Amino acid sequence: SRNHIARLNSNGSLNVGLAPVVNNAVQALARQPDGKILIGGNFTMVNATGRNHIARLNTDGSLDTAFNPGTGASSTVQCLAIQTDGKVLIGGNFTTVDGVSHNRIARLNADGSVDTTGFVHSAGADGTVYAVAIQTGGKFLIGGVFNKVNGTTRNHIARFEANGSLDTTFNPGTDDTVYDVA
Repeated sequence: SRNHIARLNSNGSLNVGLAPVVNNAVQALARQPDGKILIGGNFTMVNATGRNHIARLNTDGSLDTAFNPGTGASSTVQCLAIQTDGKVLIGGNFTTVDGVSHNRIARLNADGSVDTTGFVHSAGADGTVYAVAIQTGGKFLIGGVFNKVNGTTRNHIARFEANGSLDTTFNPGTDDTVYDVA
């Protein structure tokens, strides 16, 4: 029995060493270079500790309390990506992260706190962000069910500069939801 997350061995068998208890759906995960695992989703508890929609697990599945997102995201974290500097981009359906206004896209420091320096989030996205991918040079893409990003029309896909400002040279647009980007 596993609660919303499990690790499989390379042969597909269950790795019994990792058994965190998460109280609701895990929508996204990413493995850090040190083996720790970031998870995002619709959960509010990890191993009986409050963690609203974002958390980090140690390699043994225990909650990494050094990663503290405060009150966390106000709603589901659908996607996340780890930048080369250890900071974490999160996207989803939230409007605040640790009480700070962030409409569906935010960046966290390596310790889980909201990055309030050097990341321009402005108005964010006007609809759910389902995907985020980091490009060479630090730019990043988001995909989802939005029509505006930072107040500018961007239908379902947008690219940002490394500092979080909208890349105005990228505007392919699509006519339907983007669930993944690479």
